[in-house]
Amino acid sequence: MSFIRLIEYFQAMSKKNKKRINVVYSTNPDFEFQEEDNRENETRPPKEQLLYVSLDRKNRGGKEVSLVEGFVGTDDDLKDLSKLLKNKFGVGGSAKNAEILIQGNFVKKMVIFLIEKGYRVKQKGGT
Repeated sequence: MSFIRLIEYFQAMSKKNKKRINVVYSTNPDFEFQEEDNRENETRPPKEQLLYVSLDRKNRGGKEVSLVEGFVGTDDDLKDLSKLLKNKFGVGGSAKNAEILIQGNFVKKMVIFLIEKGYRVKQKGGT
């Protein structure tokens, strides 16, 4: 076996073993390894999503951001929805950890826009 093939073999084995959970070694010949489930959440259709829209000022130096929480889906779909909202309102923002932050107070407009897009929306807070 050539040196390069040997390296490829060990790399493949290390990737395979990273999926195994809670077992280092077993002498049982009938033992089957449990493997991690690394699949991302599939994106639900808009009518099955329940999004919470609120105004947030905490830890932002007094600046307001409109916050959308509760999105269930892949990171790519979350970023697509964030981009759609940022383009609609002409402002900046970010999307991560199933939350979308839009700079400024656009809570009422966002609720209307998301309902028009087919999402179920609840407004949190007194805005």
